[in-house]
Amino acid sequence: ARNWPLAAFAAGKNEPKQASSFVLHSPEVTNGGTLPMDYTGDGTSSTLPLEWGGAPAGTKGYALIMHHNAPDGIKWYWILYNIPADVQSLPKNVKGVGTLGGNSVNNRGGYAPPHSKGPGAKTYIYTVYALSAPPEINVPALKVNREVLLAAMKDKILASAELSVVYSRPEGATSQGGERNAGPPGRRGGPNDSGSGDRPPRDPNRQGGERRPPTAQ
Repeated sequence: ARNWPLAAFAAGKNEPKQASSFVLHSPEVTNGGTLPMDYTGDGTSSTLPLEWGGAPAGTKGYALIMHHNAPDGIKWYWILYNIPADVQSLPKNVKGVGTLGGNSVNNRGGYAPPHSKGPGAKTYIYTVYALSAPPEINVPALKVNREVLLAAMKDKILASAELSVVYSRPEGATSQGGERNAGPPGRRGGPNDSGSGDRPPRDPNRQGGERRPPTAQ
């Protein structure tokens, strides 16, 4: 049986070799291409449609992880496991397929779209795993993070395939912590100055941090 050290998995290194015939792609973006805004927190936060093929003989199911190697550690945005062996694609905003794990962005279950702090291009990696047996999970789905799933799959991975995408947040877009991406000097905010849907709308009666009385009609 294959035995890859868990530490290597956690570091995102020395994962099992990708089978040359096992491939992952998306009809929306090519490998190394720009992730459309629709699939980020600056858009509609949709999940990316994915397709794969060429899985090894003996594949009994699949699992999917979307992650980003950030300077302060690995972040994961989408964990989906218990995908049946006869499934070879996921539509946009997939529902009812497999089991959703948690994410490291908001510590909730389900997909958390890319919505990073600061400007600059970020690379996000989708990895689909072909498994010889379902992963043995002994915690609630919400507690299934990247490390838990990799440990549960460690001796069951027949092959893996990756799709890497890049996304740069627009100037002025609001980050998860409320900060804005910096625009050019002397400019405040940007084209998305109203935020990206994860902050409440501004109160027109609030000014300078204090609420002002409504204007008489």
